[in-house]
Amino acid sequence: MDLILWRHAEALEAREDIDDMNRPLTPKGERQAHRIANWLNRQLPSSARVMASPARRAQQTADALERKVKTVVALAPDGTVEGLLHAVRWPEAREPVLVVGHQPTLGLAAAYLLSGQPAAWAVRKGGLWWLRARERDGALQVVLHAVVSPELI
Repeated sequence: MDLILWRHAEALEAREDIDDMNRPLTPKGERQAHRIANWLNRQLPSSARVMASPARRAQQTADALERKVKTVVALAPDGTVEGLLHAVRWPEAREPVLVVGHQPTLGLAAAYLLSGQPAAWAVRKGGLWWLRARERDGALQVVLHAVVSPELI
């Protein structure tokens, strides 16, 4: 199974007059989302499932892909690693799954899957971590397939 963890692109800073769930992307964030989406569309098979947090900034990031997106409440800013892994059916899913979500959940999920330990790893705004599950000698292994930042594309 391939699991791609994509942090939403740059959004307006949190302010008292804007509900956190309604914060939109900045113009820079829109450019970041399109840059990564163009790269992803060259890499992802058409069978890939795309799931996104209900937060506006995550929805706008996912929309840059111009693919069908399933909104999943478990991927909201207050989501958990367990909720994310359950939503994507890790590691049983047959097709690649792209998750558009938030910190710290994405970094915690990457740390847990790659090291087996909870740790607060950073995923940059607009960046993604592509993980691949495979079986070797009867054991599940998780391989880091790619780490991509909008500034590198």
